[in-house]
Amino acid sequence: MKEKKNNQLDTLIKDVMKQSALETPSFNFTANVMQQIAADSKNTATVYKPLISKTGWVVMFIGVLAIIVYILLSGDSQSNGWIDSIDFSVLSNIKIPNLFSGIQFSHTTMYALLFFGIMVCVQIPFLKNYFNKRMSL
Repeated sequence: MKEKKNNQLDTLIKDVMKQSALETPSFNFTANVMQQIAADSKNTATVYKPLISKTGWVVMFIGVLAIIVYILLSGDSQSNGWIDSIDFSVLSNIKIPNLFSGIQFSHTTMYALLFFGIMVCVQIPFLKNYFNKRMSL
């Protein structure tokens, strides 16, 4: 039963394929497609725009400079105000220096971490150049 249906379907497809004419693209099809690709690639070029503009950097610099000048030129340097009311004795009770004293790493682990650090430091300039070249296209 299935073979009969498959044979009938096969003959139907063959008849349809014989009756249909072979379609050919227009004479300048390739040239038209390439022109559209070139036009699209020009429109999608990425323009570099910094996250913080130059005026933003200038405003931040002037603000930090103004705070530093205010601190230096403020008259009374003997009184610390609210800083005197903070109790820093709590920080001396924290045992952070002895927290990791019992951990020991094998030589293999130390070499692996050293190699990993060196590879990261080597890859950063290569990746920076790669992305700079990619953004310039």
